[in-house]
Amino acid sequence: MLVGIVLVIFGLPIAAGGVWLIALGGSWYYLPAGIGLLVTAYFLFRRDLIALWIYLVTYIGTLIWALWEAGFNGWAQVPRLVAPTVVLVLVLSTLPVLRGSLRRAGTGMAAAMVTLAGALGAITVSQYSVEPSLAQEETAPAEPAAPAGVPPSAPEPLAPGTGVPAPEQSQATTGETGVAPTTTAEPIDFAMPEAGADWPAYGGTHHATRYSPLEQITRENVGQLELVWEHRTGDMPEEDERYSNQNTPLKIGNQLLLCSAMNKIIALDAATGLERWRYDPGVSTDAIPYNATCRGLAYYASPNLSPQDECAERVIMNTLDARLVAVDVQTGQLCSDFGTGGLVDLEEGIGHTVPGWYAPTSPPTIVRNVAVVHSQVRDNQRRDAPSGVVRGYDAESGEMLWAWDMGRPGEKGLPPEGETYTRGTPNVWTIASGDNELGYVYLPLGNSAVDYWGGMRSEEENTYSTALVALDVTTGDVAWFYQTVHYDIWDYDLGSQGSLIDFPTADGPVPALILPTKQAMFWIFDRRTGELLVEVEERPVPQGGVEEDRLSPTQPFVVDFPNLLKPDLEEKHMWGMTPLDQLWCRIQYREAYYEGIYTPPSADRNWIQFPGYNGGSDWGGVAIDPVRNIMVANYNNTANLNRLIPREEVDAMGIRSIDQGGIADGAPDNINPQGDTPWGIKVNAGWRVPFTDMLCTQPPYGGITAIDLNTREVLWDKPFGTARKNGPFGIPSMLPFDIGTPNNAGAVVTASGLIFIAAATDDLIRAMDIETGDVLWEAELPAGGQAGPAMYEVDGQQFLVINAGGHTFMETPIGDYFLAYALPDTHANVDAMTGENGEE
Repeated sequence: MLVGIVLVIFGLPIAAGGVWLIALGGSWYYLPAGIGLLVTAYFLFRRDLIALWIYLVTYIGTLIWALWEAGFNGWAQVPRLVAPTVVLVLVLSTLPVLRGSLRRAGTGMAAAMVTLAGALGAITVSQYSVEPSLAQEETAPAEPAAPAGVPPSAPEPLAPGTGVPAPEQSQATTGETGVAPTTTAEPIDFAMPEAGADWPAYGGTHHATRYSPLEQITRENVGQLELVWEHRTGDMPEEDERYSNQNTPLKIGNQLLLCSAMNKIIALDAATGLERWRYDPGVSTDAIPYNATCRGLAYYASPNLSPQDECAERVIMNTLDARLVAVDVQTGQLCSDFGTGGLVDLEEGIGHTVPGWYAPTSPPTIVRNVAVVHSQVRDNQRRDAPSGVVRGYDAESGEMLWAWDMGRPGEKGLPPEGETYTRGTPNVWTIASGDNELGYVYLPLGNSAVDYWGGMRSEEENTYSTALVALDVTTGDVAWFYQTVHYDIWDYDLGSQGSLIDFPTADGPVPALILPTKQAMFWIFDRRTGELLVEVEERPVPQGGVEEDRLSPTQPFVVDFPNLLKPDLEEKHMWGMTPLDQLWCRIQYREAYYEGIYTPPSADRNWIQFPGYNGGSDWGGVAIDPVRNIMVANYNNTANLNRLIPREEVDAMGIRSIDQGGIADGAPDNINPQGDTPWGIKVNAGWRVPFTDMLCTQPPYGGITAIDLNTREVLWDKPFGTARKNGPFGIPSMLPFDIGTPNNAGAVVTASGLIFIAAATDDLIRAMDIETGDVLWEAELPAGGQAGPAMYEVDGQQFLVINAGGHTFMETPIGDYFLAYALPDTHANVDAMTGENGEE
């Protein structure tokens, strides 16, 4: 009776949902499957052996359908076969009380066991199977290729405000890539240390290759790595505070320099982890934007001061409450000759803002003696938002040298009294990279204020939104730029730092920049001129939505370099833990508006965004071995289910922008106001099933790949992240299988052929073989590892350090840990762990 009741509970909604799905043009499987469960239940209530035969037919049909739809992809078969197999076991358990001949029962038992064994065998064989690499598959019909090295222009220049740059501002009419490179002065003699013994910048150096020439830790001995010290900053959230530190520490000399979630600068002994000093800028928790984050510090050694002078070496940091801080590396004291007593007010000229709205989270980038500063501006609050202005400050005096405000071309200083920098312009929230020789800083820009509607954007915003911009740091002028998305209304902001390498071409190595994007494509430029080193073509993309007259009819696609774009979603790619979950997701898929990548936002129904705004590469960037010419990239493969909400509905729900009171108690927290526009935006990030909170699309949700830059071929591409910390209802499954989880933060590669990376949501840090992708070592972290690791050396010993700070959006445990790993060494490690080196 109990088994029969269970089958009715599941059979009724599966049958009813099956009717609904058929009416939407979807799969016919669920209706007969639901009927099979109900009929089986009927005969179980009668204690009739026919129940077994009915369910066997249902189960065999399920098995055939599952293999036809998903083949031997183990994770794809979870919602198709696991629950039905459990039901088969339950039905078999009723045999002793079912009425029928023993002969019929024995025959039924044998058939059932053969079927069960076959199903379990198929699942076991396919458990580690995933869909083959799709890195080379195209997602839209190819259009005629653009000439090699020529950036795509918008299809037809339109009038200002239409979403496409006007002729005098377009890439096609300004030397193909923006404006002509400006003549720069001779490089100032600021020599940043190389990555090796030191780790002097977020990406190793401002070239951001995340490569270490150290090779003490090898494939053969990496399994011996052990934790040698742990430091806790003390920054942990109180109730309702969101902390998600993503710090990659700097190593300079014998010190490790880090920043905590609330911008405390801390110096540690790099060998022992013992604290030497700390500076607390006193940032209020009111200033926390999405989450409390300090991605990094900027290091500067003055070429004009002697080593004994105050602040001859300094670290410069942006704070969440918009101050620029300079601190002496040796003492932790503010640099008195920098700004006003060591501080510069970054809100000067910004105009109206409130705490948490204009909040820098990434470090400055220092090129020559100029600290280039930019800021996150909290998304989707209102169109009248703080400016995305980028400014250059003298790294020694703190004096502002120039401002690049795209709405005030040619004006480099503070706005006139009573005015502000142009409000609502695209900002740079992530990390910039720089070329000291050229004097260029490379800025990955985001969107204009409000991501999902562009009707009020200016001509300049439509030119520079979601573009890579190279600025000359001596003048603040644009040297060149390239827009990766025309009229971006998908929040495809550029979140990754560009990596500077010598890129192999048929004519020899070219000084280049590789830029990963959220669409999982890699754009490669000659960093001197902006000329493309990959072939790009414009392809038609879906039209419609609420801004049909403004959308670009085409978007640029890289076609001759491996990309990680997956095929368009189909109904069969829906997922869940049970057939009921998967059925719900299939119905949502069929009801939604979706025509592939760049499906425009809609208001009359949900629309599917794939990849979602956390697709491809985000703040971690890529890591590149310049000797082997191998690039390592981890990436995401998740979808969003979004909908534009009319302004009157948003207002009625009590959803206001951050400066107008924010979200009222009881209002949905997945709707952003997008004030001053006709639409708010509802985002189901990751597209979750309401009850179990699982993702609606099938795994893998994240991967990691290695690409040979010489041959432009994928060496390997595999799911990244195990299922150990993921499961229904937020309960960790502890399964060690590679499911491919969402992952944010980058890797470090070493001369010995190793990749070190955390990033995934399973709270592990790994070492992988760069040539095969094999995992050679892993360690469990006490909190999420959504930060890039660093590699350095002290007294001949190589260290790996990682910030385990967790991440609220990634739903990993929050922590305040910095952890260092090294090979066993009695003269260093044992002393460090026991404190025998003495107190600092």
